[in-house]
Amino acid sequence: MDIKAPDLGVDSAEVSEIMVAVGDVIAKDDNIVLLESDKASVEVPSSAAGKVTKINVAIGDQVSEGMVLIEVESADASDDNDDTAEEAPEAEQADDNNEDASVEDDAEEESTDDAGEGASTTHALPDIGVDEAQVAEIMVSVGDTVSADESILLIESDKASVEVPAPEAGVVEKILVNAGDTVANGQDFIVIKAAGTPKAKPKADTAKTEDKADKPAPKAESKSQPAPTGEPKQASAPTSTAAPAGKKLSEAEVNEKLVDVYAGPAVRKLARQLGVDITQVNGSALNDRILKEDLFAHVKNRLTTQQAAPAAQGAVSSGLPKLPDMSNVEIWGETETQDLSRLQKVSIPQLNYNTYLPQVTQFDLSDITETEKLRGELKGDMKAQGIGLTILAFIVKATAYALTQHPRFNSHLSDDNTQVILRKSVNMGIAVATDDGLVVPVIKNAQDKGIKQIAIEIGELAGKARDKKLTTKDMQGASFTISSQGILGGTAFTPLVNWPQVGILGASEATMQPVWNAAKQTFEPRLMLPLSLSYDHRVINGADAAVFTRYVATLLADPRRILL
Repeated sequence: MDIKAPDLGVDSAEVSEIMVAVGDVIAKDDNIVLLESDKASVEVPSSAAGKVTKINVAIGDQVSEGMVLIEVESADASDDNDDTAEEAPEAEQADDNNEDASVEDDAEEESTDDAGEGASTTHALPDIGVDEAQVAEIMVSVGDTVSADESILLIESDKASVEVPAPEAGVVEKILVNAGDTVANGQDFIVIKAAGTPKAKPKADTAKTEDKADKPAPKAESKSQPAPTGEPKQASAPTSTAAPAGKKLSEAEVNEKLVDVYAGPAVRKLARQLGVDITQVNGSALNDRILKEDLFAHVKNRLTTQQAAPAAQGAVSSGLPKLPDMSNVEIWGETETQDLSRLQKVSIPQLNYNTYLPQVTQFDLSDITETEKLRGELKGDMKAQGIGLTILAFIVKATAYALTQHPRFNSHLSDDNTQVILRKSVNMGIAVATDDGLVVPVIKNAQDKGIKQIAIEIGELAGKARDKKLTTKDMQGASFTISSQGILGGTAFTPLVNWPQVGILGASEATMQPVWNAAKQTFEPRLMLPLSLSYDHRVINGADAAVFTRYVATLLADPRRILL
C-alpha cells in the first residue's frame, strides 16, 4: 500500500527527517516524515497501519502533494496470510456444499438489498499544517445530514483559519470536540453514520472478521518501534551520524549531525542569511528544536549584550534596550498591560526582516479624475451583479500591467546576493485590515485578469479575511503587494517591503486639488491619488523607482492605455 504526501499547503517541501525505518510496524496516524518549507514544519502521519516495506524519499528531497513517501504491507494482508490454514477447511466445506452456498448467497443479497443501512465511523482530523489549532466554530449539529467535502468544522491557528470538510456523506451521530478546544492532527472529532451502501458478504468473510477481532494487534519487531496507538509519536533530535535507509551522508552532513543541532532547512537558511552560528543558538521547541524566533531572540540578545561598550563611546546601537522600570507612578504615571492579538504576535518575526532591508520610498501623484468617472459609470451595473467596484481594482490592474513591463520589481534577490530571480506571473498581495490585525491574501496571475474579475476576487478575499476563513494557500505566493488606505485619511505613508518581495505600493486617500492646465492657462480641480512605492535598494535603484511609480500613475490616469 502506498502512503502518499497529503495537501501540504505549499507547492513543495523538503524532507527534513525520516521518522520510520524499513521493517517498522506502524499504526495509522503515526508520524512518518517531517517536511519543511520556508513557512512551516509539518509532520506527515501515515494514512494506514502496517509494516514499512520501502522508503521512497531521502533527507533533502523535495516532495509535493500525491508523491509516494513510503510503502507498507497492511495489517489486513498479514492477517490474511496467517489465517490461510484456518480458512482451508471452510473452503473445502464450501466446495462440498457448493449448491447450498449459492442458495444462501442469493438469500443474503436479497436481504441486504432490503436492509441498506450504513455503518457508523469515527473520523480523525486530517493534517492541519500545524502542531495544534483551536476549534473556532462547529458548523453542524448532531442529526444533520452532510455531504462529502461539506465544511463541518472551522479551526484556527496563529497562521490561518482552515475549514475541515466532511470525510464522507451521512448523518452526524456524535461531535467529539467543542468550540474552544485545542486539537491536533489525527485526533478523533466526529462520528458519521454513512448512507446505506449494502453489499452481500459470504458467511466465511463474517467468520474471518470475527476471528480477526479476537486476535491481538501485531507487535513491532524492529528497533525503532512506533509509539502505541493513542499516544503521539514525537520526533526525536538527531543524535547520531547514522544515515536513513538508502541514503549515504556526505562529510559535511556528518559534521553537521556531530554538533547535534536540531533545526530545519528553512531555519538553517535564515541563520546563514543573518550570519548566525547556529550551534550557538538555544532551541525552544520540542527536543530543543531551533525555530526562527530563537534566531531572532539570539540576534537581539547579542546586540543588547554588546550595547554597553558602543554606548560608552557615544555610538548608536541597532539593538533595542529593555524597557525602563515604570513601577514609580510619580514618574511614569499609571500603566495598563494589554496582550497583542495572535495575528500581531505572528507578524512580528516577518516585520523583523525589515531590519535587514535597505528600504527607500518614492512618492508621486496620479490624476484619476477620468478613471473615477469611468468607475462611476460602471459601478451601477457591477452592483446589480453583486460586485463592488472600488478604485483598488483599477490600481491592481494598472500595477500588474506595469510589473510585466518592469519585471525587476516583480522579483527576489538570491540568497548569495548575486542574482535576481524574476517571477513570470504577477501574484498580487492585497493588504486587508481586520479586527485582529493586517492580513495579506493573494490574487494569483493578476496580469491575465480584467478589472471585473479582479474586483470579484478582491471582494471574495476581503470577505474571507473578515470572517477568518482565509486558508494558507490564500496568503502564499505573492510577488508584489499593494496596501491601500482607502478613505482612512493621510496624504502619504511609507509601507514596509514584505520580504522576500522587493517592492510594495501604497495608495492613500484621493483628494480634489488645483492642478495647472498650461493649455488653458488656469487651475482646474482634479482628483489626485497619492502613491507611495517602497523598494529594496539592493535590487532597485532610485531612478528606476521614480520611472516605475510615474508609469503606474500614468496608467491610472487613463486606463485605456492598459488595453494597448
